[in-house]
Amino acid sequence: MKQMYPKNGRVILHVDMNSFYASVEMAYDPSLKGKPLAIAGNPEERRGIIVTCSYEARSFGVKTTMPLWEAKKLCPQLIVKTPNFDRYRAASIGMFEILQGYADLVEPVSIDEGYMDITNSHDYGSPLEIAEIIQKRVKEQLDLPCSIGIAPNKFLAKMASDMKKPMGITVLRKRDVPKVLWPLNVEEMHGVGKKTGEKLRNMDVQTIGELAKANDIKLKAVLGINGLRLKEKANGVDNRQVDPESAAEFKSVGNSTTLPRDVVNQQELNKVLASLSLKVSVRLKRKKVLATGLGITIRYKDRKTITRSKKLNNPIQSEEEILTIAKQLFHKHWNGNAVRLLGVTGIEVVEQDHAVKQLNLFNYEKEAKKEPLYKTVDQLREKYGSRIIDHAASLSDTKKKQENIGTSTSFSKDFLQMYKRENEKE
Repeated sequence: MKQMYPKNGRVILHVDMNSFYASVEMAYDPSLKGKPLAIAGNPEERRGIIVTCSYEARSFGVKTTMPLWEAKKLCPQLIVKTPNFDRYRAASIGMFEILQGYADLVEPVSIDEGYMDITNSHDYGSPLEIAEIIQKRVKEQLDLPCSIGIAPNKFLAKMASDMKKPMGITVLRKRDVPKVLWPLNVEEMHGVGKKTGEKLRNMDVQTIGELAKANDIKLKAVLGINGLRLKEKANGVDNRQVDPESAAEFKSVGNSTTLPRDVVNQQELNKVLASLSLKVSVRLKRKKVLATGLGITIRYKDRKTITRSKKLNNPIQSEEEILTIAKQLFHKHWNGNAVRLLGVTGIEVVEQDHAVKQLNLFNYEKEAKKEPLYKTVDQLREKYGSRIIDHAASLSDTKKKQENIGTSTSFSKDFLQMYKRENEKE
């Protein structure tokens, strides 16, 4: 497959979920499928605004940011639901876990879209085959549609993913830019908003092609350095790397395991959750981060997969806290059928030094007792250095193996290994 990839360039995918909030609601309640559905901030009030809507609603002229009263005038049968962000966050986690199974470099840019650098992913097929596999898995496992752009850089991948919706896959090469992008109105270019578009039109720049040939001095005078960057992109040039660290709020630390056999016994499943919670705790401590939310993944015997998450009042790191919440989520959402895979993920992690614990009547006394110890540790660190006292979990991986604590398998690695095994079976 290496010959399907450029020798010197990169292959970037942009995965964009289609009508994400509405699609998640339809996956949660299949009776909504095929109907005009809108998610609105305040459906009880006329001044409510449409957050997103289904393609069926769009066929009536309903659009994002449209006032609710106007949308209902266009589509009297419009079904309106309030946002359920816990539900959307859980679906987002599931989507990014699938993406991380095919590339080491995955960069979330919002809850429903992200970039992947698959330059070194040729073991899984051609770029088009990988995009098709991802799209199929997101649909089968999460019941959600997505569009994917394939290109040599992030800008072109983003432009490509917008070209076919829903469920489209588009390849956009740099040599295609003059024919495909240049005839488009300048406002259709990613990165050009309404105000920037007005400024460009005042310069007699009407199309992306005219922007690609615009005068550098005039562009910089009107738009500053951003004008020159936009011109580069209009010519298909974008040197930005896919950076997994650029969106810290999407960082997560998770572990999953495919069970040796399908399990329905509750005690056995609780033991698996305990093992996963320990591994997540060890990895959180090693990375010196705390989780501000927790998610679980359940895959059943029939391969149906659900992800559920919970936002936490206080950041957590300990095995006991993780297990308690993981069990609560699991027993709330488990339907009693045989389980094939279980996963636990600490989500939206924050650095240990920046985590602020919200003390309440229940934990104040417990934390207050630890205060003298905290002060002593801080004094020792200040005098002898930050690493004079550390968590056992922060020891080197080599020492960890010697102590038989074992290595952790992240959600992404576990998914990738499972995918390999299933392909081998086929």
